Amino acid sequence: MSDHSVKGSCFCGAVQFSVQGDPIEMGYCHCDSCRHWSASPVNAFTLWKSDALVITRGQENIGSYNKTPGSTRKWCKSCGGHVFTEHPDHDIVDVYAGVLPDLEFKPISHVFYQESVLSIKDGLPKYKDLSVEDGGCGKILPE
Repeated sequence: MSDHSVKGSCFCGAVQFSVQGDPIEMGYCHCDSCRHWSASPVNAFTLWKSDALVITRGQENIGSYNKTPGSTRKWCKSCGGHVFTEHPDHDIVDVYAGVLPDLEFKPISHVFYQESVLSIKDGLPKYKDLSVEDGGCGKILPE
């Protein structure tokens, strides 16, 4: 892991954090849960090892919601801005790409593309669910 960090915050700035090193993976999620949570047709994600995330301000201002046991979604209690989702079973955290303004976003794939409501033709692989390496079936769908 490299020693650089990237800073992020919620919409109002009450919650501030940094992620250390490099993300494990970056891409786009089309699953129903991510679409509803992000209030958009697709969610840009950046995955990091859990210990890469450091809350630098506003820990007490972070709210949590569990739709499923495997994901804890976090947001700012002041502005409602979504900041990250913890996936403790996999020891990773998904920090939404939009809250990391200085991160060079380099997506490598689309996941849960079978749930897509927005067709995107960008040449990246479109996994039906997840890659085999990430625990999915690995089936790639056409653009």
